[in-house]
Amino acid sequence: MAESTTIEYLCKFCRAVVEVFGPQYLRSPNAEDTTRILAQNEAREFYGMLGSIDCLHWAWKNCPFAWQGMYKGAKGGCSVCSNVFAKLVEGHAPPVNFKVNGRQYNKGYYLADGIYPRWSTFVKTISNPVPGGKNSYFAKCQEACRKDVEQAFGVLKSLFAVVRQGPLAAVDHQVPVAWAAFLNMRQEIRDPQVHQELQKDLVEHLWRLKGNA
Repeated sequence: MAESTTIEYLCKFCRAVVEVFGPQYLRSPNAEDTTRILAQNEAREFYGMLGSIDCLHWAWKNCPFAWQGMYKGAKGGCSVCSNVFAKLVEGHAPPVNFKVNGRQYNKGYYLADGIYPRWSTFVKTISNPVPGGKNSYFAKCQEACRKDVEQAFGVLKSLFAVVRQGPLAAVDHQVPVAWAAFLNMRQEIRDPQVHQELQKDLVEHLWRLKGNA
């Protein structure tokens, strides 16, 4: 079979896969998915956690040289984070409400390491904490939970090329309800104070549970 014919029918096959399986498997999490994820992570005492942000990057093979510094990944090379907060900013993400250490929050978060910004939607580990204290215990729990998520995702990457290479279907962005709400949500996501408060609340929450165990 000629190369051009092979490529043509491979493209048709890929389009058929997207058309048949896209609505179920190549989409953003819906309210039911989000509820299930939150329940699983709540069982590990990370209330409001949606996953690990390191699982949401795809390698950018032909990243332009001038942009490589901007898109440099934690382990070298270039990567692009999926539009994980797009629906949240646009006002169409499933609601996430939870309370930790007596404080109410209305946005889910992702576990992250130190290279990520101090956003309200990231809970980062604590670097070089004093051994034996609450910060050290939090860092141990956070890193263990993050690695569990990443290892499970690594198994999927080894089995399914679509997870390794990125989605075949286009991301469906919906028009924001209003520009004022769009800009306000964007500012809330980038709020370093909420980031700090959430991390402290989780530190206290996990330490209290350790004391009661």
